[in-house]
Amino acid sequence: MFSLIGNGSQSLSCTGSSSLCNMGAEIGATTSIFPFTEASSRYLKATNREQADKDAKNFENFSRGTGQDSFFKFKADEGAQYDELIEIDLSKLEPHINGPFTPDLSIPLSEFKKTVQEQKWPEKLSAGLIGSCTNSSYEDMTRCESIVKAAEQAGIKPAADFYITPGSEGIRATLERDNTLQTFEKAGGIVLSNACGPCIGQWKRQDDIPKGTPNAILTSYNRNFRGRNDGNLETMNFLASPEIVTAMAYAGSTTFNPITDSLTTPDGQEFKFPAPKGLEGPETPFEAGREVFQVQSGAPNPNVDVAISPSSERLALLEPFEPFPDSDLSGLRVLVKVTGKCTTDTISAAGPWLKYKGHLPNISENTLNTAVNAATGEVNVAYDLDGSKHTIPELAKQWKQRNQPWLVVAEHNYGEGSAREHAALQPRYLGARIIVTKSFARIHETNLKKQGVVPLTFANEQDYDLIDAGDEVATVGLYEMLKNGGQGEVSLRVTKKDTGKVVEIKTKHAVSKDQAGFILAGSALNLLAKGN
Repeated sequence: MFSLIGNGSQSLSCTGSSSLCNMGAEIGATTSIFPFTEASSRYLKATNREQADKDAKNFENFSRGTGQDSFFKFKADEGAQYDELIEIDLSKLEPHINGPFTPDLSIPLSEFKKTVQEQKWPEKLSAGLIGSCTNSSYEDMTRCESIVKAAEQAGIKPAADFYITPGSEGIRATLERDNTLQTFEKAGGIVLSNACGPCIGQWKRQDDIPKGTPNAILTSYNRNFRGRNDGNLETMNFLASPEIVTAMAYAGSTTFNPITDSLTTPDGQEFKFPAPKGLEGPETPFEAGREVFQVQSGAPNPNVDVAISPSSERLALLEPFEPFPDSDLSGLRVLVKVTGKCTTDTISAAGPWLKYKGHLPNISENTLNTAVNAATGEVNVAYDLDGSKHTIPELAKQWKQRNQPWLVVAEHNYGEGSAREHAALQPRYLGARIIVTKSFARIHETNLKKQGVVPLTFANEQDYDLIDAGDEVATVGLYEMLKNGGQGEVSLRVTKKDTGKVVEIKTKHAVSKDQAGFILAGSALNLLAKGN
């Protein structure tokens, strides 16, 4: 759990705190929280939720006894203890740019030009993109609007393609009402639909960069894994605040520092961006937006047949996964041993693949298609037991057809990134029964268990070196652990493919009683279908 505390948390807007909490997943947090402040109260009122604001304040003033502890406060307790405390002085915090290819490679803005030149990253900025789910609040957008208006007064247009993604229909409608979107469009910006959009590869680039060509884009999104944004493995996406992205789009350069550097106006004058200014919220409450996008619901009717065309490429009925056998697993083979970062984008790519989200067989064709083979360093390459070379999803599909169950071996933070259910569904569909790693991203670890895949970690990280692609694996103690509601130890008995030598590897797990039930039933959905 990630908790925002301290005096600085009182100075943040509600949506600013929300952005920080959104990013909590990137540091492994399952939950992120911040205190209820006056900014929270203002936001509830601005979003037509006055009653919720009144209820929160009434709850805080409701006494359950005597003394200070008798009052519930939406903030950390005095003297609360934490496993780790990180202090950030907001008045001294310098803007940073993160990337490429990972959100945790953070570079201070003042050092970014030097880093770009040292790393020989592209100095030309191909596109600047703001918005999406993480940084598209009214405050974010009006701060960017102030930058655009200052540039307009100086006669300057964006030098790179500039894209704007409103984070919701309410935000879009309100920004349109208050003429913010019109300001962006007048400057040459392209306003996209209210969706994940470019963050997950759903957009059309205007510059037609050929696949495989190194290029740089700047976004205010929260993830930037290789190939995520446009399917081009050489597109370097650098993450920054919406204000930094907007200003750098005008420069068209990754070496431009909006705080210290200047641009030249059409009449030869020097222009320096003023500090951005925005409104925490609109002066009048938020618009609801188009009614067609409001929640529509009706009473469920079990007599309605779900009809899907047998020729559909985008929809297919989901068949229940088989339950766990009444014994330990045996005869598993290591499909691939992965090295380096293996995110949910690595396991289930986004972009054009998302049109198959309703068709599990089709979307499974991308499974682990950007994973790096630890033995050879090749991307999306796996070798069958006879030495024949395949893509990883091709071999997984063949093993499924041969009824050959399998497992994946990986390194740290396996499943980092979006909480993409398909990154667990796809391996399960293709025959995965176990994923064994040095560590997991916690949300993905839970998703695996919900689909009946057992996530295990090496008790000794060095044992990663003892197991390789093609090795035969049997579990020891797994069935008993599951039957005991998550209690018990599990090890892997590995028979080396080339020598026949047997090695036993101890593992750790975090399977709860409920999760043991999911795995035994074959999936959480199977268990729910039984009415348990």
